[in-house]
Amino acid sequence: MEPNLGVNLAGLELHNPFVLASGIWGSAAETLIRAGQAGAGAVTSKSCSVVPRRGHPNPAVLPWRGGLINAVGLANPGAAEERLILRDTQRGLRPLGVPLIASIFGGTPDEYARAAELVAQAEPDIIEVNISCPNVQNEFGVPFALDPGAAAQVTAAVRAVYSGRLFIKLSPNTPAITAVARAAAQAGADGFTAVNTLGPGMLIDTHARMPILSNRIGGISGPALLPIALRCVYEITQALSLPVIGTGGIASGEAALQMVMAGATALGVGSALAGEGTAVFQRLSAELRTLMAAEGIAALSEVRGCAHG
Repeated sequence: MEPNLGVNLAGLELHNPFVLASGIWGSAAETLIRAGQAGAGAVTSKSCSVVPRRGHPNPAVLPWRGGLINAVGLANPGAAEERLILRDTQRGLRPLGVPLIASIFGGTPDEYARAAELVAQAEPDIIEVNISCPNVQNEFGVPFALDPGAAAQVTAAVRAVYSGRLFIKLSPNTPAITAVARAAAQAGADGFTAVNTLGPGMLIDTHARMPILSNRIGGISGPALLPIALRCVYEITQALSLPVIGTGGIASGEAALQMVMAGATALGVGSALAGEGTAVFQRLSAELRTLMAAEGIAALSEVRGCAHG
């Protein structure tokens, strides 16, 4: 019998565990729907804020041998406009049975709450609260994801205005990710996306003799992030029983299975799309199914968290 890739994410049935990660694929409804048509188990919109943002000028996203370095700067059309985009996206995804995750961010807990109120009107299946972007610290200060108390404040503010599924996007930069996750859970989180990009980091163009990004620094993602993301997911799921979308370096079926064994329920796919496009979802599903068959695994639930021993 062919292995079953289906997963239950906080009560949502996904055809497979692969989730389009926030940010990498833009904001257009047509683009998000295309990811669902191409085989994504769920899709996540680009993070939006109450006030529109232009973000950082190009070059803002560049490949390197370990993955990507990016400093897009949270460019978005604003939550009011994003709400309309999400409505169009839902109309295209629902016939496919592909859930929609709406990602938000803000500079204060109140801004997060207002953004949540606006995007909630589009009836996404999950709201993802991005408290962990490393590329705009000079504008917003230290990310909320680095402090349990601050993470709890944001979570509580959003929970006060939104009763649906609420996932908090965590940072690999904190030395206390379990404490941050526990504080968010106590404040009302239903699950987590772990993790956001690492950094910020820097790469230098040796010909131009200056940093390659216009912002000089940016977040690190792709295969180089996988070992750190695995450790984060392992620690979170060892301490808490809430679902996690394991994100960071999912570029092969083997990486996907490792993340499930670390405890992830679903798997965020971002940087792998940069060079491959939406064909990556079919490839990852095929590789994971082949690996599961070789290992005698009928369903992902059989090995989820098995690395905990």
